[in-house]
Amino acid sequence: MATDKLGLYVHIPYCVRKCNYCDFCSLPNGRDAVPDAYIDALCKEIASYQSDTKRMLDTVYFGGGTPSLLSASQVGRIMAEIRKTFVLSDFPEITFEANPGTLTYDKAAAFKSLGFNRVSVGLQSIHENEMKKLGRIHDYQDFLTSFKLLRDAGFDNINVDLMYGIPYQTPDSFRRTLDAVVALSPEHISAYGLILEEGTPLYRERDCLPLPSLDEECDMYDIACDVLSRSGYVHYEISNYAREDKRSRHNLLYWTLSEYIGVGSSSHSFLDGVRYYNTDDVFEYIEKSLCGNLTHSECEVDLAFEYVMLALRLRDGFLLSDYEERFGASFTVGKEDVISRLSEAGLITLTDGRLALTERGFYLSNSILVEIL
Repeated sequence: MATDKLGLYVHIPYCVRKCNYCDFCSLPNGRDAVPDAYIDALCKEIASYQSDTKRMLDTVYFGGGTPSLLSASQVGRIMAEIRKTFVLSDFPEITFEANPGTLTYDKAAAFKSLGFNRVSVGLQSIHENEMKKLGRIHDYQDFLTSFKLLRDAGFDNINVDLMYGIPYQTPDSFRRTLDAVVALSPEHISAYGLILEEGTPLYRERDCLPLPSLDEECDMYDIACDVLSRSGYVHYEISNYAREDKRSRHNLLYWTLSEYIGVGSSSHSFLDGVRYYNTDDVFEYIEKSLCGNLTHSECEVDLAFEYVMLALRLRDGFLLSDYEERFGASFTVGKEDVISRLSEAGLITLTDGRLALTERGFYLSNSILVEIL
């Protein structure tokens, strides 16, 4: 039996309504049930990974879309296929994403009984005008109701997703959102800066959106760092804060260039040193998977570039010796001047052979990466 551990990502591309900032592979489905044909296709793809020597999963992550739209019986089918195809580690992290307004206590309790032990809830903001502009389907009370029922169902590892730099938001309104969430004491908080993705409704309105200024957005980042660190959260990744033992193990696989399998439409995998992905056409995915002729497209990637880009998202950065062992070359040769300059500017540290960004460096990571890579 294999002892190497990897992650499994399960993509659920259905949601009640597509948010105005979202460019993920998702289909607005109202409050209709997720089609069983998609579950059939998922289970068939999962089964395609069966082998005599079963791979071991340390993490499973249901993302979307809105996985909390799934029925308990649909989740049960998927989890049964996963357990049949893979071996789960002794203490796996099994996560599902949820949107407020799509959960009931019975559904949350059923998910818990099926092995889920972590939930990521999309809130984004507590303010109605900000949520409405983002196209969220819920209000703050819906979130509070969902958070409570998750606690009542026994979940003791909850992440709350927030956004900053969004229309109508001010540093003060963002602080009030942070304070309200911290008061609930979730184990993990994600705070993402809004990106206007091409093709989204917000992108089309970009010239007339009431967005905060760049200075205000920078203030929001500083406020998040301050409020969350004082509240006992470790800023372990550019956009993520956690109690010390509640970091997202699944996402850490991505950031440390570890291996994972993705199933479902548009999902990506990194397995046996190869990156590949599925079609983002949900109907094509269902048809091909059910017919047994689902094919993957390979990605050409520069793994050395990806290693550094991803590792520098983490507070711990990376060991220069690990880079050299993986890629057979020194990372610092030819970069001595830029490393020295960025270090003197307080944007990076190089201590005991470990290169990492500082908290200020996190905010400027894109421009730092351009210089250092």
